[in-house]
Amino acid sequence: MDQKRDEPNPSYRNGISQVLLYGEFTTKASRKVRYAVSLTERDLTVQKITSAPAGRSKVVFNLRDCVGCRAVKADDNTDVGAYFTAYFYPFKKRWMSSGIARQRTEQCFRVASSLDPHLNLEEAQRWARAISEGSAHQRPQRNGVLYSEVHRPCKVLLLLNPHSGKGQALSLFTGHVQRMLHEAGIPHTLVVTERQNHARELVREADLSKWDALVIMSGDGLLFEVVNGLMEREDWEEAIQTPLGILPGGSGNALAASIHHYAGSQPVSSEELLLSCAFLLCKGLVSRLDLTSVCLGSGPQQRLFSFLSLAWGFVADVDIESEKYRHVGAARFTVGTLVRLASLRVYQGKLAYLPAETGHRSPSSGSSPTTSGSLTEVSVSSPQSEASSSTPSFCSSLVCHSSQQSPNTFHNYCNSNNAFKAKRGDVAPTTGPSGPPDSLLVPLDQPVPSNWTVVPEENFVLVLAMYQSHLAEDLMAAPNSTMEDGLIHLLYVKAGISRATLLRLFLAMEKGAHVATNSPHLVYEKVRALRLEPYSAKGTITVDGELVDYGPVQAQVHVGLARLIAS
Repeated sequence: MDQKRDEPNPSYRNGISQVLLYGEFTTKASRKVRYAVSLTERDLTVQKITSAPAGRSKVVFNLRDCVGCRAVKADDNTDVGAYFTAYFYPFKKRWMSSGIARQRTEQCFRVASSLDPHLNLEEAQRWARAISEGSAHQRPQRNGVLYSEVHRPCKVLLLLNPHSGKGQALSLFTGHVQRMLHEAGIPHTLVVTERQNHARELVREADLSKWDALVIMSGDGLLFEVVNGLMEREDWEEAIQTPLGILPGGSGNALAASIHHYAGSQPVSSEELLLSCAFLLCKGLVSRLDLTSVCLGSGPQQRLFSFLSLAWGFVADVDIESEKYRHVGAARFTVGTLVRLASLRVYQGKLAYLPAETGHRSPSSGSSPTTSGSLTEVSVSSPQSEASSSTPSFCSSLVCHSSQQSPNTFHNYCNSNNAFKAKRGDVAPTTGPSGPPDSLLVPLDQPVPSNWTVVPEENFVLVLAMYQSHLAEDLMAAPNSTMEDGLIHLLYVKAGISRATLLRLFLAMEKGAHVATNSPHLVYEKVRALRLEPYSAKGTITVDGELVDYGPVQAQVHVGLARLIAS
């Protein structure tokens, strides 16, 4: 029989962390080899017991790498033992690489300290509960993360685009993500989207009270649909507070790469990035996410909300033209870049912006004007049932700051003529998403305010406005960006740059070193709002990688408007 000890042996104490639980168990694979297992507030330590003290091997698992722990009774009715299994995803050295990435490992132990199987199961549940609770408390201390718990289980609606990237999103989900969600005890409903804007329509009409979080597995395009579907609701202020999760299943996966970067992890790609984001999803910390309202000068959809980027010129052309290479995955952008470099274009237009040091951080429904954009960390604990205590906390019960503006207030000036006439009562205000007012913008038919900077150049190779660090998995366009810095990171490249120099800039962008090249053709500014007026008759403008109507456009960042599951 395995021996259970409530009081640990003094040799398993240390001066930093006191041992909370100690036991000696066998494993499911072998009942002949015994292990000493001890649990502290931070670690689970496993030592193989041998006859020689010097032969005791020791492995320490940090609870911050644990997504959950489950206890079950033995499958064999003749086995009186019970089992608890802890699931860890620690960083390990990648095979044939100097980098590290998260890799799965599980630790399963057999509890048989009694002839009564019910007592053994209770003991296994006690261990599972303690490990899960310890894991839930191991959270990174980072400003802007909201710490709290919700009732268990946390219900997740997971939207998956089967055609994103190489068309392998569904197989990647079943092969990697589904098991981890089960290990973390996160129930979910999977919806496979059937057409463009399916997700947008679904979240616009759905009863969001059924779900504690919305998770997207796709490229960045599906999240663009979800964000704008939420902002098109009459109850947008409440709807946009729903925590959003992202699992990379597309080609670019820029937001997923940004989240991974914000967590302080080494760069990874493909399935390793998916595993990293799934792990962060299971840990369930919720941060605020800036959204940028983008106002278009024409077309039926006058106002959009963007979480990633606004692009014109070279970058936008590559994004759209590389669609034909989607079958090669993330490499489509490399191919598209080389093709576009071969016939480099110059784009004419007028660019103006509000410098960050001039503009104020306008309050949104996600931020209080008295906090200057900072977010107080909140720690909330609640009693859990025995059924839920074997899995860590996931979603946050969010502390929301109400907007200082009525949701019916509509001051976005997306269409200059209609907005101006609406103020005189000539026509109804522009239709489209509601959202907070764009207090920094004026109608497009009026000059920009005097405290804006008007760029003297009119010939550009590209204009790129970023609100996250990454433009793609391997392109760190704004390395100093954070999810809620209240900034638009504006980069533009002036005409006259050679193909070789432009290529070197994009190669440097892989490590976020392009600004440090001090190229006279590259300009980088931190801004709060911007306006772009293309003069060229033909061109491409993208928002979050999605093609929008070509013409005048202006944008303003709204601090902490949305919520994102990240750490």
